[in-house]
Amino acid sequence: MPKPPTKPTSKPNRRSRGTRPAHGQLPPAAGRKTPETAMKSSTRSTLIGAMFLMATSAIGPGFITQTTTFTVTLGAAFAFAIAASILVDIALQLNVWRVIGVSGRRAQELGNLVFPGLGYAMAALLFVGGLVFNIGNVSGTGLGLDAMLGLDPKLGGALSALVAIGIFLSKRAGVAIDRVVLVLGAVMIVLTTYIAFTSGPPVGTALKNVVLPEQVDFLAITTLIGGTIGGYIVYAGAHRLLDSGISGPQHVRDITRGSVTGILITGVMRIVLFLAILGVVTGGKALDPKNPAASAFQQAAGEFGLRAFGVVLWAAAITSVIGASYTTVTFVTSRTRTTDRTRTILVVAFIAVSAVIYLSVGTAPTQLLVFAGAFNGLLLPVGIGVLLWVAWQRTDLLRGYRYPKWLLAIGGAAWLLTIYLAVRSVKPVFELFG
Repeated sequence: MPKPPTKPTSKPNRRSRGTRPAHGQLPPAAGRKTPETAMKSSTRSTLIGAMFLMATSAIGPGFITQTTTFTVTLGAAFAFAIAASILVDIALQLNVWRVIGVSGRRAQELGNLVFPGLGYAMAALLFVGGLVFNIGNVSGTGLGLDAMLGLDPKLGGALSALVAIGIFLSKRAGVAIDRVVLVLGAVMIVLTTYIAFTSGPPVGTALKNVVLPEQVDFLAITTLIGGTIGGYIVYAGAHRLLDSGISGPQHVRDITRGSVTGILITGVMRIVLFLAILGVVTGGKALDPKNPAASAFQQAAGEFGLRAFGVVLWAAAITSVIGASYTTVTFVTSRTRTTDRTRTILVVAFIAVSAVIYLSVGTAPTQLLVFAGAFNGLLLPVGIGVLLWVAWQRTDLLRGYRYPKWLLAIGGAAWLLTIYLAVRSVKPVFELFG
């Protein structure tokens, strides 16, 4: 007589249900990433790369020159301009990234859909502006290597251009770009923070001027806005997200986080650089008018300060070369019709042309860099206006996404402010060359 089946001594653990691998599958090895985890990690990495690309594109030679110039002329009152510009930048960048990210279309593509030919005009203006800025960026790499290593500026500029070209020619160019801008961005902030501590700035006075400014300079605010999100910079991170496959309403949270964080990174760098220069200026030390930023770093920390300035300037310039070249080419190519090889060739050619012009013309003067940032502030309302129009009237381009009215409202208010600031700054901008 057969024995009756034995009863299980214990009940199966309900918590373990659904965790068994399907028939024919191997259980996940310890430490192995699931597809969902890998996707989240990839999205996070891409998002960090995009926001640092935007931030380091803004932190270029012009950024350092502008901050130094206005700190010397305005003193602690410059703190108000920095705070005001950060708030406006956040309001505008939130809208730009969201419209581009949700629609899955580049800025110039949206421009052509709003009004035929408008996108081409945007691309042409941005291309010219991007080339001018990139010449200044290559110039900055040369000056940075000069301060860092004592290398001839033109030789340093040429070598740096080759480094940037090598990054784009690498097999995994996208990953290389993301990592380079992240590392160099962190290096810039750490070194400048150290100089700020050694220079001993009057932090209390600066904080007071954020709320009760001794002087309000509209040119300074416009220049900072133009230098932070003007020209190609405001589109750099958003276009990088599109090229990495992150777009659509399902990524709104990631897009929002990236846009705000990118501005805050730029703001942190602006603040620590301002404090570093302010400490030297209020200490009664005179800066060398030929290179006031380098002079400030050197007076704050001696020979190490000068070398640190060289590292900061080179890092700022080389990352801006990468950002300007990448973003400018995205405006004159198509994501669907242009091959990766063609895009790479165009980026390499853009960097090479910028370097050749720099080697022929020489270093861009300080006034030209300040003028370029202010001029970007004058042109900024055009591109922002197109994207706000899409959010307001062309919801058919947003994949069924209901655009938040509050976000559109603060974007519209910030856009009107950019128009007001641009009008107020027309005369002072052109007086720079008077």
